[in-house]
Amino acid sequence: MSLETKHKDIIFVVVYSLVFIAGLILNLMAIVVFFCQTKSRSHTTVYMTNLAVADLFLVCTLPFRIYYHSFKSPAQRICDIAGLILLANMYGSIFLLTCVCLDRCLAVCFPMSSRIQEARKKAPLVCVGIWILSLGASLPVYLGGGHLRNETGQCFRSFPLYATQTAALISSLVIGYGIPLVIMIVCSWGLVRAINKSTAAQTDSLVNRSKIQKMVSTNLVIFLVCFLPYHVILGMIHSYKNREKDIPCPVISAYQYSLMIACLNASLDPLTYYFTTETFRKKVDMDVVWRLWPLNSHSSDGNNRSRAPLNT
Repeated sequence: MSLETKHKDIIFVVVYSLVFIAGLILNLMAIVVFFCQTKSRSHTTVYMTNLAVADLFLVCTLPFRIYYHSFKSPAQRICDIAGLILLANMYGSIFLLTCVCLDRCLAVCFPMSSRIQEARKKAPLVCVGIWILSLGASLPVYLGGGHLRNETGQCFRSFPLYATQTAALISSLVIGYGIPLVIMIVCSWGLVRAINKSTAAQTDSLVNRSKIQKMVSTNLVIFLVCFLPYHVILGMIHSYKNREKDIPCPVISAYQYSLMIACLNASLDPLTYYFTTETFRKKVDMDVVWRLWPLNSHSSDGNNRSRAPLNT
């Protein structure tokens, strides 16, 4: 193994370990809060609950990648299953993030439309459709016509064969990311525009227009930073395949790094979505959540001060 490969493995182990720990803790906390601490759920909360579950499934595949980059390759079947779960839940997260943004946009831009409000009540059915779409689109790629195999047979060292299959690749680029990206951009623009034109936002001191705009912008930037590099690399792979050229090693390395960056989203979602929502601020006693941490279970005794709620 070359020195460059060892350095890459160290980076992958460190980053994947941090994402796994942060994603596991934060998403588990979000799921507990959404299911146990809230008495009523908004339509947006339904999407975010499913998003937390999808992110949790994704981070649970990372120990296999950590093991691979630390020691040796797991059995090929394990690589197949881990790759399937990661792929399905990554695109499930993309679709659910898009639904969160769209739902917020509809709630703000069309608050008086009964038809829109009725459509928003279909959130549970939309989530079921997203799970079926994500799993249904991923399973044939991994299981159809035999087992998934890397070109080099090195588990996570290269990219999976689906990345060279034209139909799967175009579906990933257009349906899996292109359309959600357009919806995210349009809805983010609509939200900012609606807030700027809102009389309440301009006159009510309780409505912090600047913070809302920053939250919308931050969510869009994270969506771009996490998922755009991965899909750009997929496009490059497709271009090499069309020209019947061998895919160079730098592109393979770029694919690995871009996938690692995409996985970062699983630990960023809780910070940018769950813990900045009105549901968390108004319906969750943050002292209870804080006492869930072992280090704070004793120090919190006798301390009855209410902590300030998280800002939106």
